[in-house]
Amino acid sequence: SRSEERPGGAANVARNVAALGAQATLISVIGDDEPGRSLERLLGEEHVRTSFHRDSRLPTTVKLRVIGRQQQLLRIDFETLPSHEILASKLADYERALPEFEVIVLSDYGKGGLAHIARMIEQARGRGTPVLVDPKGEDWLRYRGATVLTPNRAEFRQVAGDWSSEAELATKAQTLRAELGLEALLITRAEEGMSLYTDAGAQHIPALTREVYDVSGAGDTVIATLATLIGARADISSAVRIANRAAGIVVGKLGTAVVHPDELA
Repeated sequence: SRSEERPGGAANVARNVAALGAQATLISVIGDDEPGRSLERLLGEEHVRTSFHRDSRLPTTVKLRVIGRQQQLLRIDFETLPSHEILASKLADYERALPEFEVIVLSDYGKGGLAHIARMIEQARGRGTPVLVDPKGEDWLRYRGATVLTPNRAEFRQVAGDWSSEAELATKAQTLRAELGLEALLITRAEEGMSLYTDAGAQHIPALTREVYDVSGAGDTVIATLATLIGARADISSAVRIANRAAGIVVGKLGTAVVHPDELA
């Protein structure tokens, strides 16, 4: 047997952005521990800038995945919520850094690091900077005013309820998009592809089927690809098509992985 460390969560989004050739800076909270130092080192090797706030009272979030015969057998999470003081200093860091960036990605994994997300969205949008959010949980009002929200099928169902037809799904999606003041809502639907909802209506992009080894981190690749392209001034419709291709590639790799530009060519 062997063990391997890979960046996950928002760190996986950042390394996907860097793999596509863009400059990524990750603002986050880690513990003053070995996993935190490993994360910093691994991201440095992948050309991601880090602005980490160390909280000595919490362990760096670790997800231990046990894999056998290329299948995940077990996952154990080690995590603790960060302190208010650390979160306040992280917010101040974000506010100072905001003018440097073309696009902001807020990856919510429900770990407490985005306690100030409503304010973060408001500040970025006030500058005209696009904000992409990968949501978590049932309280989506905190994401109001974001540019794009990228829930997966299960996350959307949890908030909007079930649907029995594409028309009903579109109605639910557009209603929610209007309520939250989003420019676009992108629902990733695994083997059913992706559905994009904007003022122009609904656009469905079929999945690019290939052998699926591991879906972990596919949503990270989608939002990273979208953000990179939107930062480069691509229109949302074209960006979603390329993000769909990237997702089709990354699920063919084991563990949290990245996609490089030559794979999308």
